Amino acid sequence: MQVAWLLVPDFVLIALGWALCRFTALNRPVWDGVERLVYHLLFPALLFESIVRHPLAPGAAWPLVAAALAVTGTGIVLALALGAWPGVDARAHASGAQTAYRFNSYVALALAARLGGSPGLAGMALVLAVCVPVVNVAAVWPLARQGGQLFWRELLRNPLILATLAGLAFNALGGRLPDVAATTLSRLGSAALPLGLMAVGAGLTMGALRDAPRLGAALLGVRHVVLPLVALALVAGPAPLLGMPALHQQLLVAFAALPTASSAYVLAVRLGGHGAYVAGLVTVSTLLAMPGLPLALSAWRWLAAL
Repeated sequence: MQVAWLLVPDFVLIALGWALCRFTALNRPVWDGVERLVYHLLFPALLFESIVRHPLAPGAAWPLVAAALAVTGTGIVLALALGAWPGVDARAHASGAQTAYRFNSYVALALAARLGGSPGLAGMALVLAVCVPVVNVAAVWPLARQGGQLFWRELLRNPLILATLAGLAFNALGGRLPDVAATTLSRLGSAALPLGLMAVGAGLTMGALRDAPRLGAALLGVRHVVLPLVALALVAGPAPLLGMPALHQQLLVAFAALPTASSAYVLAVRLGGHGAYVAGLVTVSTLLAMPGLPLALSAWRWLAAL
């Protein structure tokens, strides 16, 4: 259960943001500014710095990346397919679909370091570098369509996607940041997670989940039940997928069981979606991952021992 404790600070920050917004002078107008700061500067700095700090080195890790893309693709397909349900609220679906397949990158890297040290961290960094642009593109599409915005225009000016592509290009060109720039970006990125999580809490209205309860349950079911099962199916049994080593199998299962990204809330708000609904989903996802992550890893260990 040590893994569960990785998520306790996230939940505490969400609760702190909720309390500050409702019971102090740091009310809604303050958090509107925080959301813009996180979305346009802090999260992009975090993504760029994380990718640059962990250069791509595929080598023997390509089966892990392929499997992670399979897990992510499953989440995207199922989440978007839920929009075809009769009676589904289109705005809630466009805003909340991303919570089924996006992931908390900070928790991913911290967990990878705990599971496998430097090799684990390098493997997870590669997975994130490949999957982050995929999930961001998938998240922008329904929001842009629902809001009547041009999809390609929103992609081209989305700071999260631009920062990810810039980091990948910088690595591909063999660039190396000066120490001053690396330290500055690291400090900006370090502020992204706590402020992003507190912004989630500030926008939290658990009652908003009542706007589309069946949809919310289905999206969180994809995130916390279906995707871990897909990962276990890919690596379990006598013939693991493409001969993945045990560490990479653990990383894949952990990746599939992560809580959703706090930036899902910020993206929904910035693109005119149902922010309160997404904030509720992010909070519940964080709570579900606290028992879900250890359970998924325990299931992998049990299956690996068969």
